[in-house]
Amino acid sequence: MTRYNGIKYVPDRTVKRRSWARVIVIGGGQAGLAIGHFLKKAGVDFLILESGHRIGDSWRKRWDSLRLFSSVLHDGLPGIPFPGDPRSFPTKDEVANYLEDYALKQELPIRFNTRVKSLHRQGDGFVVMTNGREYFEAEQVVVATGPYQKLRVPSWAAELDPAIVQIHAGQYKNPAQLPEGDVLVVGAGNTGAELAMEAAAGHKVWLSGRDVGQVPSFARFGNQRLFWFLGRRVFTLKTPVGRMIHASVRSGHGQPLVRIRRKELLKAGIRRVGRTVGASSNGKPRLADGRVLDVTSILWCTGFRLDFSWIHLPILADDGYPLHEFGRVKSQPGLYFLALPFQRDMTSTLLGGVGRDAALVAKWILERRAMSSRGRRIETDEAQSVRETRMTGT
Repeated sequence: MTRYNGIKYVPDRTVKRRSWARVIVIGGGQAGLAIGHFLKKAGVDFLILESGHRIGDSWRKRWDSLRLFSSVLHDGLPGIPFPGDPRSFPTKDEVANYLEDYALKQELPIRFNTRVKSLHRQGDGFVVMTNGREYFEAEQVVVATGPYQKLRVPSWAAELDPAIVQIHAGQYKNPAQLPEGDVLVVGAGNTGAELAMEAAAGHKVWLSGRDVGQVPSFARFGNQRLFWFLGRRVFTLKTPVGRMIHASVRSGHGQPLVRIRRKELLKAGIRRVGRTVGASSNGKPRLADGRVLDVTSILWCTGFRLDFSWIHLPILADDGYPLHEFGRVKSQPGLYFLALPFQRDMTSTLLGGVGRDAALVAKWILERRAMSSRGRRIETDEAQSVRETRMTGT
């Protein structure tokens, strides 16, 4: 039994099965698969817990026209390059299929349909509670879910006229979901700009939000090598400019536009307006300057909320981010994170960048493993009982 903020933690007595693993990896996305590659290569007993029923589904659910900003040449995970023309930019379905093939070819141990409900400390290790009748004990845990899991929409959205169709970018698929009439896109970052351009083909579009700037042309698609050089060597936590960008991302501001240019938005007839701050008395969206827009639909490109509330350990800063050093939580030995924004540099959340961070975390895991005397393979209480019965003959 452990305590957190004075509250006793007692395992759910309805849970019948207890399993053990040297390392539990929470999340079967690109970060979880990357760390899985290194752990398997090192011969570590580990298990990846994935909430979905198929690898890559988080990508398949995104909007139809989504493409990566980075080219195939830079999109591979450790050990297996991304297939296709090195100069092309993969679609979201190509990414999903690549991740699924990666897991199959690497023969990674994955438990599907297993959503983690809580993470607690227990002695020198951890207890991971899931949505099923099973919980896991592990010496070390890697949280590879990424920080943003819940759709973020302002509370006053409920005050808008029910006749206005509201769709969050996480639920949007294509313009066919939008009724006739004007569209308000709230959030002028990369997602907002791309969806505004798509909607502008058949609607009058208002794009609301602060100007996030745009990536210089020389660092865009024509020079991917330069983009990755800047991302890994210049835009890091070790440089002033990197820390400035990190602070902006952490505060919820969008990153500079990569694919869409400001002039392209203007050419498409998209009208730029300031922040949307509330609902008017007649249920229409109201801007910061007092204007009220008469629209029939709203696309919320306001991102996702940070949610590590399921981690019952004193490791979170006031803003909800984990307190870590390049992914390692020194206050909780054996706990690590992957796919955090600027975990080390600007590429930490990118498909082609997470592998570097995963290699470093794997190194720390192996170092801690070398100091541990425990070496049991993953097994359930039931399997252990059977083994003991065979040994004693009872």
